[in-house]
Amino acid sequence: MENTIENLHKKIISGEVKIKDLAYSYVEKAKNEKLNAFREVFSDINEQIEYAEKLLADGKATQLTGIPVAIKDNVMFAGHIAGACSHMLDHHKAAYDSTVVKTLKESGAIIIGRTNMDDGAMGSSTENSAYGPTLNPLDETRVPGGSSGGSTAAVAADLAVVTLGSDTGGSIRQPSSFCGVVGLLPTYGTVSRHGLIAMGSSLDVIGPMAKTVEDAKILYEVISASESLDATNIKKEDRISDAKLKNKIAIPRRIFDQGGIDEEVKENFETIKKDMEAKGFSFTEVDLPHFGDALAVYYIIMPAEVSSNLARLDGIRYGERVGDSKVQQDLYGDTRGALFGKEVRRRILLGTYVLSHGYYDAYYNKAVALREIIKKELEDVLKDYDAIFTPTTPTPAFKIGEKVNDPVSMYLADLFTVPANIAQHPAISVPSGKTKENLPLGVQFIGARFNENKLFELGKVVESIRKY
Repeated sequence: MENTIENLHKKIISGEVKIKDLAYSYVEKAKNEKLNAFREVFSDINEQIEYAEKLLADGKATQLTGIPVAIKDNVMFAGHIAGACSHMLDHHKAAYDSTVVKTLKESGAIIIGRTNMDDGAMGSSTENSAYGPTLNPLDETRVPGGSSGGSTAAVAADLAVVTLGSDTGGSIRQPSSFCGVVGLLPTYGTVSRHGLIAMGSSLDVIGPMAKTVEDAKILYEVISASESLDATNIKKEDRISDAKLKNKIAIPRRIFDQGGIDEEVKENFETIKKDMEAKGFSFTEVDLPHFGDALAVYYIIMPAEVSSNLARLDGIRYGERVGDSKVQQDLYGDTRGALFGKEVRRRILLGTYVLSHGYYDAYYNKAVALREIIKKELEDVLKDYDAIFTPTTPTPAFKIGEKVNDPVSMYLADLFTVPANIAQHPAISVPSGKTKENLPLGVQFIGARFNENKLFELGKVVESIRKY
């Protein structure tokens, strides 16, 4: 792979590649792309280029210096639109840099644009974007996944070297699997959420998408700084990890008992397992009785948090406004009905319902209690094993329009990814093979909290044996 951080960094240091030439070559590609991966390609990158060139001249270049990066449209970059691909935020210009943008800029990375995504980060296909779907670069009749579909497609099509997305229930890992790239969900609290447009505050994590595991690691190490602006951020000195691999992997018992899992997904999973066994890894089926319940828990907790977070977007305090009614409730209804997409409205309604009087105890409190049980189950297993191993998704990328009118089927795309978010554990998706139709497949490792380095090591093992 030619255009990785590793390779381009060497060429920048040697002088073989000029930072300005590299940046503008990616700008031109991004401007001319036909996938609808970008919402905007930035025209004001010269200041970033000059800073990167100064770092290089002063001998202070980092591995990201001069590397073209793109950010998801829900990440704040001062002076630029951050609209979460929602008509509600069509003209929302960021007043400050998110912490991840700040760290990228300090490292000398060149942020070239913002990428398409599902409206408000709500979706698994990027078909919910207010600006139309992104196409999968490996098969333009299919979705790239979501909600970080634009970011993932940009990496897969080499429109950016690496990108940032956000993952609430699989929104980095699921599209990474669909597009054949690497996607990391960091441990909750290791990457600051300051400057991320919130969806589900106890679930959202910003993370990297890249062509290789090493590139994902490089980007993660830059953005996972300690800082005080996010109350959930955990100081680096408090991130206690187990650095040494045991070569022991857990597989949830009866993982394929649920219907709807593609046969080629199962075959690829078994192939990777056998190849890893040949390299000295052992696999054990373990009891995780509530692993399969995580999806139901997620679709109670997440909409509840969506309902709370989006309450401020009402046409008065924040967001665009529709109509000129003097009646407050009418103004709310006109604005939110016109500017929120169908999926966003669905989740707000569901979240408001589960938080309402008479249903709070019946649904929300029970989901929170079950969440703690799921956390404990994962923590107990991961005391003895390096990771929990699953496919990333139940199926390869599906056709555009195939599931858009079947929300339950769409939600099942997150079957394997959601448990890590519920437990606030890290997880990585790594390309592991292709179907007979040449569609990418991925496998996932879920690790103990703060054990990203183990996931990177396991990901590199899969990279060395994958079947394409």
